[in-house]
Amino acid sequence: MASLTSARAARTAFCSACRFACPSTTVGSAALIPRRGLSTSTEQAPVDVADKPRWSYTPPRAKAPFSLRFDSKRREFPVNSDPKALDQFYIRLLGADGDKVLSEEVKWLAVTHKSFDQGRRGFNDRLAFIGKRIVQLQASLALVQNPGNASSSAASDSLGREPFAHPALEGLNNLSGNTKSFLMSKSKLAELAQKYELDKVLRWSPRKPNNLASSGMELVLAHTMYALVGAIALEKGGHVANKVAQERILAPLGLKTTA
Repeated sequence: MASLTSARAARTAFCSACRFACPSTTVGSAALIPRRGLSTSTEQAPVDVADKPRWSYTPPRAKAPFSLRFDSKRREFPVNSDPKALDQFYIRLLGADGDKVLSEEVKWLAVTHKSFDQGRRGFNDRLAFIGKRIVQLQASLALVQNPGNASSSAASDSLGREPFAHPALEGLNNLSGNTKSFLMSKSKLAELAQKYELDKVLRWSPRKPNNLASSGMELVLAHTMYALVGAIALEKGGHVANKVAQERILAPLGLKTTA
């Protein structure tokens, strides 16, 4: 054991002596390997995009050096890039001064689908998630508060018993998954979105530019309608978002709330 310890110590001393005796070897080997310096300073944005709004350009760092679609004959789908056209849409949807309800960046984000520009400019999925919850809640309240559509016929009881009845419970028969799905289907929401001319300002990239229906345009329009409500909830709060859902989405579909 002592011999192994002494041999290890001798080897260590020999290697240390070689390191001090040949300093140029280390320097020479290091000189052959280029080292990349790491900078902690914040890099400046390119001059051509420094003053542009975020929605109007693709971040340079997000661009690939070349396209993976070699010799692609697929034409680029045209989308709106005019802020005035977008403002007119918000006025149609929200009424007078509707273009001033949301901030400029969120106005564009709410109408941007994840298929547009590979999602590199942001997209509206999370806005649509919260917006759909708001619209579905208001739709449930509207169904409960409208007992006129409920079936008034009740099966007769052989023992002559009468079920408990109360005016506040008359609308519960409306609150079914089938009723809500029928009234809030994607086709009805897409039809409403086209009345507001959402398709003219929607930013997306269809799979088949020559056939928008098979590319899922109905689903994208319905998804964007939810995102608009979510954007209003984000910046103006739930009370304003509830009012927009009631007056601008549910009322045109035939669902009205009393409160």
